[in-house]
Amino acid sequence: MATATWNGQIIANSDDTVIVEGNHYFPADAVDPALLKPSTTTSVCGWKGLANYYTLVVDGAENRDAVWYYADPKPQAAHIKGRLAFWKGVRVTG
Repeated sequence: MATATWNGQIIANSDDTVIVEGNHYFPADAVDPALLKPSTTTSVCGWKGLANYYTLVVDGAENRDAVWYYADPKPQAAHIKGRLAFWKGVRVTG
């Protein structure tokens, strides 16, 4: 079971993560959507494609662009479609 926590709260829990480049990609339904605020930030990975971001909001505190996902990944990264990954102080164990 992998668990993501930030600001004293569990953000995601799942025994169905995919690890890519050392990052756990959690199923989107493992994350409470109330904790996610859409962001306009994007970045590009050469083999995964265009990444989109969310800002985490926990107890009024925001962690800008701490969550990323690939809405339409390139074919070689199709296995992470519909999954979210974390950084910027979000602790993932498991």
